[in-house]
Amino acid sequence: MSEQLATSTGPVPHWSDGDGEVPTVTRGEGAYVYDEEGTEYLDFLSQLYCVNAGHSNDAIVEAMAEQARRIPYVSSSKHNDARSALADRLAEVAPDGLSDVYFAVSGSEANESAVQFARAHQDAHKVLTRWRSYHGGTYGAGALTGDPGTRATLERHAATSGSGKFLPPLPGAFDAETPEELAEQAADHLEFVIRNEGPDSVAAVLTEPIGGTSGAYPAPPGYFERVRDICDEYDVLLISDEVITGFGRCGDWFGIQTEGVTPDAITFAKGVTSAYAPLAGVLVNDALGAELRAEGVDLGQTFAGHPVACAAGVAAMDAYDDGLVDNCRDLAPVLESELRGLAEAYDAISDVRGRGLLWGVEFADPETGDPFVDPWAGDQGEEGDNPVAEVREVATEKGVLVGGGRPDIQLIIAPPLCVGEAEIREAVGVLGDAVGEVFG
Repeated sequence: MSEQLATSTGPVPHWSDGDGEVPTVTRGEGAYVYDEEGTEYLDFLSQLYCVNAGHSNDAIVEAMAEQARRIPYVSSSKHNDARSALADRLAEVAPDGLSDVYFAVSGSEANESAVQFARAHQDAHKVLTRWRSYHGGTYGAGALTGDPGTRATLERHAATSGSGKFLPPLPGAFDAETPEELAEQAADHLEFVIRNEGPDSVAAVLTEPIGGTSGAYPAPPGYFERVRDICDEYDVLLISDEVITGFGRCGDWFGIQTEGVTPDAITFAKGVTSAYAPLAGVLVNDALGAELRAEGVDLGQTFAGHPVACAAGVAAMDAYDDGLVDNCRDLAPVLESELRGLAEAYDAISDVRGRGLLWGVEFADPETGDPFVDPWAGDQGEEGDNPVAEVREVATEKGVLVGGGRPDIQLIIAPPLCVGEAEIREAVGVLGDAVGEVFG
């Protein structure tokens, strides 16, 4: 091991297990990326659910270059025209009443900022998040995360406090027989948790409107309306984590808008610039915004609201507004139909769910209904191999990149919003070949 460490050079990949090779991606165009040998891949995870406008969008690149030529950096403690322009655009498309923007650098930091604002505004320390959620990999955001792999990694040496968990509105967590019953039971459960934590101690509920890497699952009808009512009844803020679901990914500017509910704050990152530059932030309602402006903010980040990133954000929003969100809505039924056809063809696929161009494909043993391998439960399978991971590997070998879920019993499908119908059919066809090769 020491010899290997001594001779290893180059960048250390994130989310790696220290074993195996990762591709070297050197070029992208539209919904495709290419490695250093020129091998072409359909990018059906938008790299990390973030390149929403597709690769090599010239308008975004030119906007960044123009901003860099004018002034490449302005302190985050000052105003800048690109920063103000993006803030105005965000307020235009956000749910009514969310008009103030606090910029950050990453989704993890945006979630931590939103929680800090909520705790100060409410004078309460607890924030409730779902089990089987992901809100970031920094210490604060990791404590909010329901994924035990992330929390266990961070808490191996130190832990944070001030977070509580509640069950997601998934059929496996309740005994409901209909979507309506599931919505009622899951909302009743959240109310039970708030009451037993002590409503005065709960500052906010932080949740994704549609699950991200936790499985792309939408809530059953009526769930979020009830969650909003519960938060109002107990004077708890509702924060919508839109790091993945924002910027057209689910068929509207923000995923919560597909539920017809207005949160008190929205956190965003990833797609705001189509990942052409790191940028994140928090959209807050008028009450929170007025408090932040009146009392000031004692915290900050050097690169928050970077002018080049903000210029990229304005250009990306132009692209979304110029047909990409519409394309997502138009092609969502095609992707859904293709994936459901895949489920009908293979018994190993137990569930398909999603919204817009964000979908999850879950696998289970058809004889038992249990996952083939459940890493979170310490189940590594008879030979230590996970067939779901193998499906991803085979799909990659065949030229299609798809994501892994949390837990790793599922695939996440999230192509760029510029994808075409033929590319969807091709990618799902390749995915079907991979499922057939692994499961027979």
